[in-house]
Amino acid sequence: MENQINFHLKADTVENLQTFSELLKKDMNTMLNEALELYFETEQKKLLEKNLADENAMTNLDYDEFWDGIDID
Repeated sequence: MENQINFHLKADTVENLQTFSELLKKDMNTMLNEALELYFETEQKKLLEKNLADENAMTNLDYDEFWDGIDID
């Protein structure tokens, strides 16, 4: 099922789409879908890395700091 979305592209972006469509012999919808897929993959990786960094920042204790004040008998 396809959804319709209205958006505006800059003139130079449209020109690039037309030029690359002719050079690569791909239709513009295919190129836009491929570009958006790459964008989403890149942004998802960035989010995962940020979440991992945030998680590591919360647990960034060395051995002595972690066990400080705990008596193990």
